[in-house]
Amino acid sequence: MNMKMKSVLVATVAMATGAATNILHASESIPANQAVKNIVLVHGAFADGSGWRGVYDELTSRGYKVSVVQNPLTSLADDVAATKRVLDRQDGPTILVGHSWGGTVITEAGVNPKVSGLVYVSALSPDAGETTADQYKGFSSPPEFVIDTHVDGFGFIDLAKFKAGFAADASDADASFLRDSQVPIKMEVFGTKLNNAAWRTKPSWAVIARQDKAFDGRMLHKMAERIGAKVTEVDASHALFMTQPKVIADVIDDAAKQTSKKAK
Repeated sequence: MNMKMKSVLVATVAMATGAATNILHASESIPANQAVKNIVLVHGAFADGSGWRGVYDELTSRGYKVSVVQNPLTSLADDVAATKRVLDRQDGPTILVGHSWGGTVITEAGVNPKVSGLVYVSALSPDAGETTADQYKGFSSPPEFVIDTHVDGFGFIDLAKFKAGFAADASDADASFLRDSQVPIKMEVFGTKLNNAAWRTKPSWAVIARQDKAFDGRMLHKMAERIGAKVTEVDASHALFMTQPKVIADVIDDAAKQTSKKAK
């Protein structure tokens, strides 16, 4: 082997080794003595828990125990009950994460003593005594997000506008699957007043999608500011829970590490 070929081989090996090191670093396991190791993920309207798969994979690769709630989307009480069932199965302090409508759910359910912190993923965060609908006052939802309400009171996102309104940064195939597997939500849930606001007593984090078409961006920032959340912004659509798994996992990881320090 001549010197030139040998140099190329050495450089290639070095690059490969460096890449492997970066991959290992990116998914480095959490410390064995970290107090908060449990994560509970709560989906929002029009979706189900399967959209969290990327976040689940990111977090479990780091050593977290991750559970995914399947909300029935039939009432706030029903969704809170579904979340509580999963929280009751946790064996220690837990970070509770909600996307969109799931933010309302974790705001109510997060008073559970096992919850050490809250992460809002382009999510709603009403106060006690407020409704979810109250959060929209003074703001205009983008025209791309259109809900069709069925005669029985359940709403679906308009099929023709689904990708533009919900998942603009997803592949056509993924957006089509999300569109055709929609879980409708009982529209009256948005008028239900909350009894609790967990963010008043629990530290909060917020991930805000800059290209979210389900909410006015100013509304998301106003809610995050009110609850005192540490904010991370990302170029993404409302479907960031699926399209930005690493960003979201990193924020959840930070929440778990920061609340672990307080738990010691």
